[in-house]
Amino acid sequence: MTDVQILIGSVYGGALMTARKIRDELSSDQIRITVHEKPTLASLTDTTGPVLVCTSTTGQGEVPENLLPFYVELRDTLPLQNGRPFGIIVLGDSSYGETFCGAGDLMEEALLEVAARKVGDTLRIDAMETMEPEAEALPWARQWLEQARQ
Repeated sequence: MTDVQILIGSVYGGALMTARKIRDELSSDQIRITVHEKPTLASLTDTTGPVLVCTSTTGQGEVPENLLPFYVELRDTLPLQNGRPFGIIVLGDSSYGETFCGAGDLMEEALLEVAARKVGDTLRIDAMETMEPEAEALPWARQWLEQARQ
């Protein structure tokens, strides 16, 4: 059994809806997916399976308020995650220029600092191009999950 943790950073619900769709479509007898709407450091440290961060970006490329306590505690305590697979799905708006999908970059940097292992490329979903982020995220998540389970 593979236990996957999805850590959510959401402001208006797009990242949460995307994560729930991934959970609903990819959960099986061999894969248990837990969605953490208000992730804590325990959401990471109490488990050992793959971690998927699904977050929107706020303000000037910042982590959403519900994910911020996790992010700060992760950066402050640096709990070693030797080789633990992780992936990033980040929702943003390309009209914000250089800060587009900045929350995903911050989360990636923090997870790499604790020696987690990035699997696949970050999926950046642009609100200027798609109205249904879950439709774009689901095929990516299928492929990511196959790689993360190896």
